[in-house]
Amino acid sequence: MQYEHHDLVHEFPEYREKIHDLKMTNSHFKRLFDNYHKLDKEIYRIENDIEPASDTTLEDLKKRRLALKDELFHMLQQEKS
Repeated sequence: MQYEHHDLVHEFPEYREKIHDLKMTNSHFKRLFDNYHKLDKEIYRIENDIEPASDTTLEDLKKRRLALKDELFHMLQQEKS
């Protein structure tokens, strides 16, 4: 089974422009964004059997990704014009 990436632009298409703006102007948002995408790539590689990892490790990574996604979404909502 082929798994997909969960990049933020596809997760929150209505915030595409705001994501770009915050990446350019808010260093905290950019750091969280970069961490989110690093985790997403790592999860993708595990789910597609490119890298081995235990189920526990995969679940921990998914929980961290979800926490970052929640924080990023909260920041996007606060910045909504």
